[in-house]
Amino acid sequence: MTDKTVASFAEVADLAGKDLGFSEWREITQDQVNLFADATDDHQWIHTDPEKAASGPFGAPIAHGFLTLSLLIPMWSELFDVSDVQTKVNYGLDKVRFTSPVKVGSRVRMTVTITEVSEVKGNGLHLVADATIEIEGEERPAVVARFLNRFYK
Repeated sequence: MTDKTVASFAEVADLAGKDLGFSEWREITQDQVNLFADATDDHQWIHTDPEKAASGPFGAPIAHGFLTLSLLIPMWSELFDVSDVQTKVNYGLDKVRFTSPVKVGSRVRMTVTITEVSEVKGNGLHLVADATIEIEGEERPAVVARFLNRFYK
């Protein structure tokens, strides 16, 4: 894992273009997939039936794309923080692509580059980050996303 970047509010504006490195690897487990299926009411067999999924198109059960995407938040927290703000807001996503399925038992990690920082009315900053969630040993990433954050002093 790369050392976490911790910046003050005043320093954030200078971070455009900064590569934040890699988060820790995280294993995707069947229990995790089943819990996500319960939380979202998405029990499609490709995720929750390992026996049937073994003879399916990927040869194993796969994680929901949105499960993999949701790991963006804890992995982001491993890589970046702003130290002296009152409010931190996940502002959304501009573009998300699920480019490769994540088989249960695989490990994923995220790499992030801060691409833009701009001021927001009300003493805030808008930060745009390009995030890629990789699958260990795979050429294609699982998720490519443009992640939007706001920080208010």
